[in-house]
Amino acid sequence: MRKYEVMVLIDPDTDDRQVTPMIEKHLETITNEGGTVDNVDVWGKRKLAYDINKKSEAFYVVIKLTAEPHSVQELDRLMGINEQIVRTKVLRPDLHA
Repeated sequence: MRKYEVMVLIDPDTDDRQVTPMIEKHLETITNEGGTVDNVDVWGKRKLAYDINKKSEAFYVVIKLTAEPHSVQELDRLMGINEQIVRTKVLRPDLHA
């Protein structure tokens, strides 16, 4: 099991009440395969550094989790299919910092 940090950008036209349930649905991929979700931090709607799909804002969500690499890869793949999710970035935090 490895620790990961996943940043998710969600389309700003999405109702803010749908953000948390959408993320929780995707995180079932991790928990069903024995991983754990350590923290979900919803930052809310923020301005983007540059436009993505002609949008200048997005909902930011940062997820810290512990899982096997194949589970995280599947999570990233499923989030990429979801049209409401604009971008994802999976990071392995530096363990020596």
